[in-house]
Amino acid sequence: MMRPLLFLRSRLSLLLVLALLAVAWPGEPGWAQAPKVGPSGYPLPRFVSLKSNAVNVRKGPGKNYGIAWRFVRAGLPVEIIQEFETWRKVRDSDGAEGWIHQSLLSGRRTAIVAPWAKGERFNAHADASETARVTAILESGVVTDVVRCREGWCDVRGDKYEGWMEQNSLWGVYPNENVSDG
Repeated sequence: MMRPLLFLRSRLSLLLVLALLAVAWPGEPGWAQAPKVGPSGYPLPRFVSLKSNAVNVRKGPGKNYGIAWRFVRAGLPVEIIQEFETWRKVRDSDGAEGWIHQSLLSGRRTAIVAPWAKGERFNAHADASETARVTAILESGVVTDVVRCREGWCDVRGDKYEGWMEQNSLWGVYPNENVSDG
């Protein structure tokens, strides 16, 4: 009587381990998970930007939750990591998280030049190539519009510059993410 029960437990354990491996196995296209989609129908996580110069970030998804802090600059990129009704849980470039009403967010793509490299400068080029002519030099922390990204490079623009920057020097786009200009 004990043997079949023991056999059943070990088989269930093996199945559980295999199921967990199927979910977590990296690098195998056959095992890859489909992108997560939020209740809005858009993918999670995703980058958006702030619509307004004054955006309250709340401790929870609703006006009855206290204000954790306030953004004071339109156009800053934030990463939406969760959705609840009309509220979006966001993460900023410093890793801080809080809730913002969806009406204060825009699908306009922006990025911050290397916020992790304070005081460093980064080249924007005429084409998506390290050897292309330098069109601008941007300091870390500069907020820029992202027009499009392809093959590890992003076409960025500001009031007095435009050019292509390496995608890994921007916070506001995912590594190797393709962003279209439409």
